[in-house]
Amino acid sequence: MKYIVAHDIGTSGNKASLFSEDGKLIGSEIAGYQTNYFNGNCAEQDATDWWRAVCDSTKSMLNEHKINPKDIAAVSFSGQMMGCLCVDESITPLRNAIIWADQRAAKQAEQIGQHISQKDFYNIVGHRNTPSYGVQKLMWIKENEPEIYQKTFKALNAKDFIVAKLTGNVYTDYSDGNSFACFDLKNLQWSDEIIEYAGIDKEKLPELKPSTFIAGGVLEEVAEETGLAVGTPVVIGAGDGVTANVGAGSIKPGRTYCSLGTSAWVTTTTKEPIFSEKMNTVTWAHAIPGYYAPNGTMQTAGGALSWFKEEVCKFESYLADKNETSPYEYINEQIESSPAGANSLIFLPYLLGERAPRWDENAKGAFIGLKTETTRADIMRSVMEGVTLNLSIILEILREEMEINELVVVGGGAKSPVWRQIIANIFNVKVNTPTVLEEASSMGAAIIGGVGVGMYKDFNVIDDFLEINSVTLPQPENNPIYNKVKALFDEVYFALKPVYEKF
Repeated sequence: MKYIVAHDIGTSGNKASLFSEDGKLIGSEIAGYQTNYFNGNCAEQDATDWWRAVCDSTKSMLNEHKINPKDIAAVSFSGQMMGCLCVDESITPLRNAIIWADQRAAKQAEQIGQHISQKDFYNIVGHRNTPSYGVQKLMWIKENEPEIYQKTFKALNAKDFIVAKLTGNVYTDYSDGNSFACFDLKNLQWSDEIIEYAGIDKEKLPELKPSTFIAGGVLEEVAEETGLAVGTPVVIGAGDGVTANVGAGSIKPGRTYCSLGTSAWVTTTTKEPIFSEKMNTVTWAHAIPGYYAPNGTMQTAGGALSWFKEEVCKFESYLADKNETSPYEYINEQIESSPAGANSLIFLPYLLGERAPRWDENAKGAFIGLKTETTRADIMRSVMEGVTLNLSIILEILREEMEINELVVVGGGAKSPVWRQIIANIFNVKVNTPTVLEEASSMGAAIIGGVGVGMYKDFNVIDDFLEINSVTLPQPENNPIYNKVKALFDEVYFALKPVYEKF
């Protein structure tokens, strides 16, 4: 039996997952690391922590499952995107990595904006010009740490650093190139125009390759440290946002999924980018050559429910501790007792401003419609519905381009049957829930690796990996209720928009 090791290099740690050739998840290991948040808008990580986490989790996992390293057919990667790690020619980090959450490069985004309109930038990259992306962060380093910039051989994202450490070769895939935001989305190449406006040196960017590209074999000098056999093929993989596309089965035009984690997104697959008129969705280069991954990501989805649990649901948390269960069991139970529409209570889930579909950093959360007959159950339900209503706006933008009647839901939030029913009703779709909910990125990376080394003929193999555990159908009787609530949700946001800055 042959196996694939898939790494998902996330924000809080690295998850190493072991998949058998026939698509079974054998096991996984997580090795954590810290993020340094400072100055209100800065977020950095030590890239050597990524390397340690990859090494430790790989060795531990292979040892636990008694796997001969020579039976590993490929190592492949999913990784956090939109970062900037400067390394020298020996692949040694020159400073901490500036990660996706860092917003310090606002001035640099403005500098690019002096040369190109937001609309023209969006129509090249598929994304808005904001401080979130890699090129703006590299511009910040050039301006504020010129000695680091001068020594920089390449600027990398997380997975590309690990691939380079394993093989000695430096590449990135199209999706992570896209996350650097100096990328020509239609032609899958670096954008000379944006690079010129940014004032950076193009040679500091890695060579672009498809996600299935084999970067090389595991070097002898790192084999023992990682627990891998010398020469094991290393496939570069893709950014976590698009490996999840593969792992959730979104491998053909129209196949769509929703990820419900701390943040949440709706993503589909198309043959061409979707450039929305209001620029309220983005498009990624897909992990599958020839496809794109239009997407809308909101800031606080499960994060809003978690906030509510921590700050309001003290009694539910007390009961959960006493009975050794999850507070969400009691929360879900109460939500089911509240009717669709939460008795006309609207929750705006903008606790950290909002990305898609609002793109409003000043947006705030709110409960609108509280009255004396409002119950705790109504308030709880309104939180779930508010998140789902926001996601439904993203879905409707995608529906302008294609028909979407069903989708796969993954992530921690998909564990809740009541939330799945709310999604089915508000989206008016059939909701398919896999058996494994929190492995979409890892599973996608594994399949990319398997296709890369020829273990699998094509990406259709996901249908063997992805086991659907439950199907939730929309309840037609709730359509009139949610149609009214959707309109009210939008109206409430725009009514409050003028006052957000005053907060």
